[in-house]
Amino acid sequence: MVPKILIIDDEEHLCWALSKALQQEGYHVLTTTSPHEGLEIIRDKQPSLVILDLKMPEMDGIEVLRRAKEMQPQLPVIILTAHGTVETAIEAMKIGAADYLTKPFDLDELKIVIKQNLLITRLTTEVNFLRAELTKRYQRNMLVGNSPAIQEVIKLIDRVANSNATVLITGESGTGKEVAAITIHQKSPRRNGPFVAINCAALPEQLLESELFGHEKGAFTGATSRKLGRFELADGGTIFLDEIAEMPLSMQAKLLRVLQEMAFERVGGTETIRVNVRVIAATNRDLTQAIKKGLFREDLYYRLNVFRLHMPPLRERKEDIPLLANHFLEKLRSTYFVHRISPEAMEMLCNYHWPGNIRELQNVIERAAIICQGSEILPEHLPKELHESYYRPKELVINFPDEGISLEEVEKELIAKALQKSGGNQTRAAQLLGITRSALIYRAQKYGLLGEKAASSEQG
Repeated sequence: MVPKILIIDDEEHLCWALSKALQQEGYHVLTTTSPHEGLEIIRDKQPSLVILDLKMPEMDGIEVLRRAKEMQPQLPVIILTAHGTVETAIEAMKIGAADYLTKPFDLDELKIVIKQNLLITRLTTEVNFLRAELTKRYQRNMLVGNSPAIQEVIKLIDRVANSNATVLITGESGTGKEVAAITIHQKSPRRNGPFVAINCAALPEQLLESELFGHEKGAFTGATSRKLGRFELADGGTIFLDEIAEMPLSMQAKLLRVLQEMAFERVGGTETIRVNVRVIAATNRDLTQAIKKGLFREDLYYRLNVFRLHMPPLRERKEDIPLLANHFLEKLRSTYFVHRISPEAMEMLCNYHWPGNIRELQNVIERAAIICQGSEILPEHLPKELHESYYRPKELVINFPDEGISLEEVEKELIAKALQKSGGNQTRAAQLLGITRSALIYRAQKYGLLGEKAASSEQG
């Protein structure tokens, strides 16, 4: 979009000359000799930048600036002033003017000032947009759940977020450790600073050191320029060290020093870099056992384990599964146009034991959304392991008298219970009993629990 520049100056010839010069630079230019009309243009046309004369008969430039800033706080205003009113120009800068030039001014200098302020405005707009998008992204990835287990985690996060304490997050893979780290960052005073994550298991030792602390040009083969490390990039914010237990012992010693001093040198460098970073680490391993095996430094463990946060596995918070499943579906809705999960499919989701935890549930929902041709996820859209888990033999509770019952009566009662529990579905009843469907039909007919017509129609 072509920037729109408004010139407000009571000297008509100056307005004309500046308009011609700036139009040649590709700008869309509006001019007026009336401060009141200038304010109307600002309100109605919303220019990208204003060039404002400080001394005008109808209204003082300071008052025009003040009213313009009330209408459009981020609007850059360049003040034009005579030599004798520099003090007033400084006052204008305090109110919010972007810059000022004294008359007579150099046209090339004005062009440079315009370009600089338009660039600053564009970059500020982009930063605000990206920050808003990141905030939305973090909000979409905030911890979800009403179960006592996850509510306790949320309560602990609220307590630790406002401190600078180092946090160690433990839990099985896929339980949401990174989401918890993001939530701590978003609720902390550092929320406007960077959140920088690194997986310590994903890189070999030399590359991990370079990623964490950066390197100088020529530090090793392939280091063709200086590289800033994650700690340097996280200055003023939070660094998240995922899979911390996989970090080599030699790197653990270097990390310990950084945690103690908040200072380090880039690989191949001698300059000490000091940072202000909050550290959050995570692991799915038992660090106390790793210490006993000599795989993890005890002093580093105590430095990291200032505040422990344990993420519960999904099997311990099954009441959150419907909420999580619909949360993931909501994020996919605009892409796959799937709007709901059927009660039968939701029952299967709630019945499954989820060894991969929340990450597995998210993947299952996305897979089902891809497979689904309609607007509703049905049981047939779910993977076979959920079907196997749902239909595997389950305990059938039967109350018998203490004595005087035969084995045949026990068998008959079990088959009757299985058929009742499966709603008459012979295949599922057989799965509940752990026998073949043909064996179920034979025994059910033997005890008069299944008519010939029902058996043949089921077989057909």
